[in-house]
Parts: sequence; C-alpha cells; structure tokens
Amino acid sequence: MSPDKSVISVNGRDYRWPDKPVVVVCIDGSEPDYIEQAIAAGVMPWMKKVVEEQGTDMRVHCVVPSFTNPNNISIVTGVPPAVHGICGNFYYDKANDREVMMNEPHLLRTPTIFKAFQDAGAKIAIVTAKDKLRRLLGNELEFGADGAICFSSEKSDQVSLDENGIDNVLDLVGMEVPSVYSAELSEFIFAAGVKLMETVRPDLMYLSTTDYIQHKFAPGSDGANSFYAMMDKYWAQLDALGAVLALTADHGMNAKHDVATGEPNIIYLQDELDRLLGAGNARVILPITDPYVVHHGALGSYATVYLPEGVDIEGLKSQLHEIPGIDLVYDNREGCERFELAPDRMGDLILVSKRDTVIGTTASRHDLSGLDVPLRSHGGLTEQVVPLIVSQPVSGLDRGHQLHNYDAFDVALNYARH
Repeated sequence: MSPDKSVISVNGRDYRWPDKPVVVVCIDGSEPDYIEQAIAAGVMPWMKKVVEEQGTDMRVHCVVPSFTNPNNISIVTGVPPAVHGICGNFYYDKANDREVMMNEPHLLRTPTIFKAFQDAGAKIAIVTAKDKLRRLLGNELEFGADGAICFSSEKSDQVSLDENGIDNVLDLVGMEVPSVYSAELSEFIFAAGVKLMETVRPDLMYLSTTDYIQHKFAPGSDGANSFYAMMDKYWAQLDALGAVLALTADHGMNAKHDVATGEPNIIYLQDELDRLLGAGNARVILPITDPYVVHHGALGSYATVYLPEGVDIEGLKSQLHEIPGIDLVYDNREGCERFELAPDRMGDLILVSKRDTVIGTTASRHDLSGLDVPLRSHGGLTEQVVPLIVSQPVSGLDRGHQLHNYDAFDVALNYARH
C-alpha cells in the first residue's frame, strides 16, 4: 500500500484503506426488532451466527428527521445534516418560494466518502433501490469503463457506462426490472451486489434498500420474515466472498394507527394552524414527501412550519404542544441544535409527534386510498434507534460516545477486524 492510501480524510474524519472489500448496507426502515424476530424464527442463520459468534451487534441512533434522504447522505458522508445540508426528502426553498425534492446534487454541501476514496484510486460500487437517491450518492464520482458504478434497481434497464459506470445490468443480475412497490426492488440490489463482488470486487460497496416491506409488515410477521430471510442469504454470499459487512438502517418503523379500528392517527397540522393563525398564513412542510407515497400517504412523525412575521412563537409553541399526539415543539434554533440540522433549510418551528401518531397538512391533500394495511411509518424520535451490525469483531470503540448510523464506514474501516 502506498503511503498516500494508508488514510483517507474527508469531512473531518480519517478512514483506513481497506485490505478487504467493505460493504455497507442501509436496510430502509429496519427497526431492530425485525432482525431479532427473524433470528428467533430461525430464518436468518447467517445473521444468528454473526450476532452470537462471529461479529458485533450494536444499537445506534439515526438522524432525525428519521427519513431516507438525510440518513443515507449522513451514512455516505460520515457527518450529520448540519454539515452535508440534506435535511429531508423534501423542503421549502424560501428564497425562491418553491417546495422541492432534496434529490439534486447541488444541494449537497460536502463530498461523499466515495468521492474521497475514488480520488485515491479505490473502486466504488453503489446500488440503491430508488433512482431518487442515485445522483446524490454518486455525486462527483467519475464513471466510464474504469470508473465508479452507481445505479438503481428502479432504472436498472436504463444504465450506461457514461452515466452509471456499467451497462447490461439485467443480464448481469439475471432479473427483470422490479416494481417500485415490491420486495424484489430490494432483492435486485443484493443480487447485483453479489455479482459485482464476484466480477469487479470493489473496495467500497454501498447497498441501500426500500422500506416497502416494513411499511406493510410488522416485525415477526410472515411477510417481514420472508424478506429478512432473503437478505440473509445474500449477505452470507458476500461474507463468503471475503467482504466485511456493516449493516445499518436509515430509520426504524412503527405502527401509526388505532389498534382497535386500524384507522391512522393523524394530526392535520395545516388545519390546526389555519385555525390558530388564519387560513394560509403558515406553511407546513412534511419532509417525508417523495414521489413514492402509496405505502405511507406522505405521513410521518415530523414536520417543519414557516410562520408569518410577528407571530408570538413561544405562545404558538405552547398551543401546538397541547394538541394530542404532539411530542415536541421546537423553534428553529432549538430544533436544529437538538437534531444537528441546517437552520436555513428548516422552518420557524419543528414538530415531532408521538410513537403512534403522524403529522399531515390537511385531510384533502393526503390520498390514503393506497393503504391496504394499517398505517406504519417513521420520522420521529421513536424511530431513531437502529442496528449497526458488523460481520467481524469490533474493538477500540469509545462505547461511552453515542454512535450513529453515519459511523458505519468509520466502524467498518477503522475498528472492524479485517
């Protein structure tokens, strides 16, 4: 190993050059209980061996808001949203008076770990479920015949060497393009990961799934156990190919409905603010919003609010806190300090609801017709605890320091036995 490759520095953190391929997996929506229940049911033999004998099983915190984009980007940059700038799936661009998806690479304020390693000569492979994340994850990477590989299951039939660093993915994987609303969308990722490990053998690989299954099935259910059994088989193959695996999640998942009736517990926050401040004077932004809302109706346990000039913020905070189901109400400074967010991309207020409750705007704006099972969702503090499981023993960590999912590459590269 050349001296310049011994340590790679990015975003204020140092990472050792891997002597084995390192694979970090983000299991979207993986409440720790999913893995625990699947092991207990006997359907994850590889994972059982890892947590009981071979590796290291930890519980860490994800970023709040506990949504996909801020957490995936935190994992691949090694820093919280206050540094990288991606504070949700969706935000209000106040300067241009428009609500936009946080999918555009220009919104990133830091380079990724992948960029720093590629600059030093590493081979990078990234496979994600939905194309919404692909350009953020692959930001600033060089593609082409000898470059990085970055593609999504969703658009796996539209890849090219110039844009994705690979072509003929369907032939490589041996699967058809999966439906966005299916378990196969995630299975495609792992099938591709195994093929890439066999053929390209990247130094760093990142595999990021979709939480379609977790939104529909509770831990221990047949649907959940079948999904985790599928992942277990692919992880065992990656382990057998000599990779070090670090498995974490972008957030957990909880039931957000009345147990007796199955009806969702929803606070329509825009309606409440219209009542308190007059119609249309405040603007509610739900950072869970993305193009794929069938399974959650754009309802999560977190919201931010933009207020008109002259509002008594302290008085309004007290009024909102009295709404049944609301857990926390912060002003911008308090909320951004608590959750390590970028203040210029958050509103005047930040609200978090309780474990079994979600926040919406108005009833007319949420289409719940696609919910064929009682609502399960995420976004708040009750979905903050996630697994960080490493296929190898880990030593030297400061266990007195709160670890996060965005420490996954640090743990895998710097503390796992290779």
